[in-house]
Amino acid sequence: EFTDLQGLMGYHYALHDGEDEGVALAQNEQYMPRFAGDELPQSEPGIAVALADRLDTLTGLFGINQPPTGSKDPFALRRASLGVLRIIVERQLNLDLQDLIQVAVNNYAVLPAKDGLVARITDFMLERFRAWYDDEGIAVEVYLAVHALRPTRPLEFNQRVQAVSHFRTLEEAAALAAANKRVSNILSKQEGSIANSVSESLLQEDAEKALAKAVAEKSTQLKPLIALGDFKAVLEQLAELRPVVDTFFDEVMVMADDEAIRNNRLALLSQLRNLFLGVADISALS
Repeated sequence: EFTDLQGLMGYHYALHDGEDEGVALAQNEQYMPRFAGDELPQSEPGIAVALADRLDTLTGLFGINQPPTGSKDPFALRRASLGVLRIIVERQLNLDLQDLIQVAVNNYAVLPAKDGLVARITDFMLERFRAWYDDEGIAVEVYLAVHALRPTRPLEFNQRVQAVSHFRTLEEAAALAAANKRVSNILSKQEGSIANSVSESLLQEDAEKALAKAVAEKSTQLKPLIALGDFKAVLEQLAELRPVVDTFFDEVMVMADDEAIRNNRLALLSQLRNLFLGVADISALS
């Protein structure tokens, strides 16, 4: 009946019973964060049980078809999700939600709604980022640009969001977002597959040759940055493409009459778009 003492009394009882200090501390930290803005668990056992407790609750209730509906959330699953995200992001843990949820699912002998359960819970939890970033004053379009790629590691998700938020402040951002939107629209209208490689012999205009050269160079330069997860640096590098991209669209007719040339230009645009998709779907930015 004294909810404020949840975990705290467990800590004292454990010490009284001669338990190890780390065990006692984890009993208290299991319930952190208790509310928005509350402190997070500090010890590794505390972090582990805090995550396990919430993930078990989410898995069990989604597994019996009891997710939150509308504004109703009787089991505080939204709060539990935010707790998991905060712990992983703020404690800098390189954990994958899908892996964690799969472990939680495997601990249940029977779950009536087991089919597709990992994906449903993962999507539900990633959606909680939207409210988080709204509270931080980060534009919803930034969240949507990253969510479009559905990265399932919360730490990486946050790194991408921070990078895109920074990118929006750059002078080149609006033009490149518009170019990405244009490229996306062109590619989405094409039937069949688009080639992965660009043939230099089919490049006709100086502007498309310049873009092909720039895309190839950036692709090489960005690989180590992406491997390091330095998404801010990746987008700063890609911002340098603005002049060559603008010139391409000013001077080159993508949908050329010659099928081979047209397909080659589409392949070039696909490569350009994939460079940005290494971080987020920049076309989502207005």
